[in-house]
Amino acid sequence: MIELLVPVAALSIGILWTSLRVLREYERGVVFRLGRLKGAKGPGLIFLVPLGVDRMVKVPLRIVALDIPPQDVITRDNVSVKVNAVVYFRVADPVKAVVEIEDYLFATSQLAQTTLRSVIGQAELDQLLAEREHFNDILRKIIDEGTDAWGIEVTAVEVKDIDLPQEMKRAMARQAEAERERRAKVIAAEGEVQASARLAEAARVIGAAPAAIQLRFLQTVTEVAAENNSTTLFPIPIELFGPLFRGLAGGTGSQSAAAPGPAAAPESDPSATPPLLQPPPVAPDMTGTKLDRVPVESDPEELQPR
Repeated sequence: MIELLVPVAALSIGILWTSLRVLREYERGVVFRLGRLKGAKGPGLIFLVPLGVDRMVKVPLRIVALDIPPQDVITRDNVSVKVNAVVYFRVADPVKAVVEIEDYLFATSQLAQTTLRSVIGQAELDQLLAEREHFNDILRKIIDEGTDAWGIEVTAVEVKDIDLPQEMKRAMARQAEAERERRAKVIAAEGEVQASARLAEAARVIGAAPAAIQLRFLQTVTEVAAENNSTTLFPIPIELFGPLFRGLAGGTGSQSAAAPGPAAAPESDPSATPPLLQPPPVAPDMTGTKLDRVPVESDPEELQPR
């Protein structure tokens, strides 16, 4: 009798041992008894009916970081971009995650990809670059609503990278450079306006005290001499040459009044022969040659004006 009880006891202990399960704090066990749902159990030590009567499916409750592969998207302003993102979600209801969907990880990934293409395709490129947080909230709400029936809670969605074509990157770089140049010119113009106002105020102060310009002149000379220059320029006020200019102007006026007028040009004789129509001069005598006393004749027809 004892020989029969020992094997039975050992078998019972083995079956009991296989019926025990330990679930961690972040795990839940969905139990099916003969194919029918019995509910979720855990964490801790749980007991299952042995011999295949109860079946358990473990479901982790920790947040999962799901990477969305790069998606080729055409924005509303017809710019082709590649966008990838990451989805953070967790299982809120283990029973729905097992019963309502076959593979909640794959299903969530596919829903996130299609939602990403749909939302980015309805936005312009400038909005996508400037309002990334706004699009992250839109993506989270849409994906959370789609996965709510599966017992999935989406905590956050982040757009990681927006890959632009090289031509678009160069165009945006030129636009940014032009914008910075515009700001620099505006700032320089505002500085000129402020400087002109200060200079006008300084001119009024110096005009009220003429000696101030001399002090300013001496200060400038001191600054120039401190730079170890070999040449130093001394500007002289033009007011010092006022009496000299007036004296020169008075002397020039008296000399112009005493100087005689220009001589009248002699009147030309209308009967005189024009210089070009006069006969050429007679060749001088040449002793010992056959040209002595040979006049040079001219053709009257050649002397007629044409």
